[in-house]
Amino acid sequence: MPKATASPAPIPPANYEAALQELEQLVAAMDAGQLPLDQLLAQYQRGAELLKFCRARLDAVEQQIRVFENGEAQPWSPQ
Repeated sequence: MPKATASPAPIPPANYEAALQELEQLVAAMDAGQLPLDQLLAQYQRGAELLKFCRARLDAVEQQIRVFENGEAQPWSPQ
């Protein structure tokens, strides 16, 4: 029986812009049909992780904007 190997943990993007760029590249490759079937699921999962990362960053910025609009200036720290 073949031994299952765990895939390495995905590397988190450096920032929102890097995540968005990688996500756009994944979408373009998927749309162009450039990915072999065996890689398609892994790339889809990576895309879902990148999308989650981007949404979390956008939510954090949106929350900070609400704080500023309420006159409660507080320092923002990216998570």
